[in-house]
Amino acid sequence: MSKHHHENRYLISAWLICGLGALYYSYEYFLRISPSVMEPALRAHFNLSATGFGLLSAFYYYAYVPLQLPVGILLDRYGPRLLLTIACSICVFGTFIFASTSIFWVAALGRFLVGLGSAFAFVGVLKLATIWLPENKLAMVSGMAAALGTIGAMIGDNLLGVLVLNVGWKQTVNLTGYFGVGLIFLLWFGIRDRRDSDQFSGTVDTFRKSMTDLLLIAKNSQIWINGLFGCLVYLPTTVFAELWGIPYLKHAHGLTQESADFANSLLFLGFTIGAPLMGFVSDHLKRRKLPMLLGATGAAIVMMMVLYWPNLTLSNIQFLMFTLGLLYSAQCIVFAVGRELSPNEAAGTAMAMTNMLVMLGAMFLQPLVGRLLDISLKWHATSIDVDALSLDALQQLYTADDYQFALSIIPLGIIIAAILTFFLKETYANADE
Repeated sequence: MSKHHHENRYLISAWLICGLGALYYSYEYFLRISPSVMEPALRAHFNLSATGFGLLSAFYYYAYVPLQLPVGILLDRYGPRLLLTIACSICVFGTFIFASTSIFWVAALGRFLVGLGSAFAFVGVLKLATIWLPENKLAMVSGMAAALGTIGAMIGDNLLGVLVLNVGWKQTVNLTGYFGVGLIFLLWFGIRDRRDSDQFSGTVDTFRKSMTDLLLIAKNSQIWINGLFGCLVYLPTTVFAELWGIPYLKHAHGLTQESADFANSLLFLGFTIGAPLMGFVSDHLKRRKLPMLLGATGAAIVMMMVLYWPNLTLSNIQFLMFTLGLLYSAQCIVFAVGRELSPNEAAGTAMAMTNMLVMLGAMFLQPLVGRLLDISLKWHATSIDVDALSLDALQQLYTADDYQFALSIIPLGIIIAAILTFFLKETYANADE
């Protein structure tokens, strides 16, 4: 009885510690999407063109993506408690800088700092899971963490919009900073790096060993195949839902702004439900490739229906968007696979490299869709100087065919991802020691 009671207390503590890490990830995701909600106010305040606004938002990713590998090495070396606390402090500092200036480059620095601090969030959650939770729960935990991120996005879309209308964008940004201050203390006092009394917080005792592990991971072609799968299957979020989905639904399917917003949010809802579910199924079956293959194949089919099926009703679109979210949530399994393909003590490095590969889609394919839209528009708007128009003006000229052409990279990418599963090693939910 005593042993059973001790195990229950341990599991509760473990889930609470991992939950604090997940709360930080949800918070950084909230900060990540915040500029999109404040677009008109920010553009007016900083006197930005659409291109300038896009650049301001992109500074987040300029820090986030390149930092993934150093983040993984640092987490393995020093442990999550110290690094997540410092990372949250950097996010808060960047947030207050962003709210306090009228100078574009100072605001861009603020977004860069938010991206820098955010770089530790998701990998930090997964590192905590490898320390505190059984290996057979990793896919489910990565799914739950990913789901919490999308909840942050959904809350951000709704709560921030209301706050901006009522108190203005500056006070809204400051409020998110004040919340972060409280979170700093929660992370420091709530997170523990070790299950025992060992004073050493990391899992790798020297940087030389970290470099050896990084080289081992980088030379593993399976890590690259797995990360590329994650990148391509995640395109419905990084390319569609976060940027081009709402304009497409309005132009191609004639939805109102409110209907397009709601339909787009159903994709996030589907992912929120599907990510932990896919992880649970994968852990239960002790199979990674099968749910990844089925999820990708189904997501490609549904994405093609959203893009190419004519005369869809509003209820059809809503159902398809929710189903798409459920299916492509199989993407969350790649973090468990990355962990299982790598040495035990280098879990942070392996999952950080996987996350870096996943997020490359946001850096390169978001602007590619815009470029493809412009190319398609030039084919049928030969009398218009497309290059001289702002993004707002261009959006009034884009046709459904333009969007379908440009967004075709999404189902194409997901199909490639499904094919990649045939070249991926099945780990059977077993991690390398």
